[in-house]
Amino acid sequence: MKKSLLIYGALFMAIIFAACAGNTPTPKPRGYFHIDMPAKKYQTYSGDCPFTFDYPVYAKMVPDSDKNAQPCWNNLVFPQFNGRLHLTYHRIESAKEFTKLVEYARELAFKHTIKADAIDQKLVNYPEKKVYGIYYAIDGNAASSVQFFLTDSAKNYFRGALYFNERPQYDSIQPVINFIKQDIDVMINSFKWKK
Repeated sequence: MKKSLLIYGALFMAIIFAACAGNTPTPKPRGYFHIDMPAKKYQTYSGDCPFTFDYPVYAKMVPDSDKNAQPCWNNLVFPQFNGRLHLTYHRIESAKEFTKLVEYARELAFKHTIKADAIDQKLVNYPEKKVYGIYYAIDGNAASSVQFFLTDSAKNYFRGALYFNERPQYDSIQPVINFIKQDIDVMINSFKWKK
């Protein structure tokens, strides 16, 4: 009985070692949920503010509820993506204030340098509409992946910053960021100051 138990034990160990021989374990890649993107369709925002632009129908324009919010401060909420584009407007009273707002926008974009892999800047220049500005594309695990400001260089200043209500994981939200960047491009291209 002991001898047969010993033979079965040895045979079992031989099978285990043979099964493992030559197999190199490979880790499985991370899997992410499939995200269904809605069809691109736009509507025009033309509230009581001194500007208009087109924004997607699958987003909601919600007044900013922060206690320090000023008139024409809104959040363009993307409920299906758990994100928002925070939008602020300032009336420019002096050249000094204009310089301060432009520098503040640059500071806010470059605060993400610690987590960002890269920050690309693109000039926005539509002289026929008097719309000028800078678009910051922030790559990496930063809290905000897109920031921009638009101005007429005289009286009006408009700023936007994209945020998600999730811990930043750039590789998992990259398709959503690319999708919303297209909407931001439409917003900027259609942006006009009211007379």
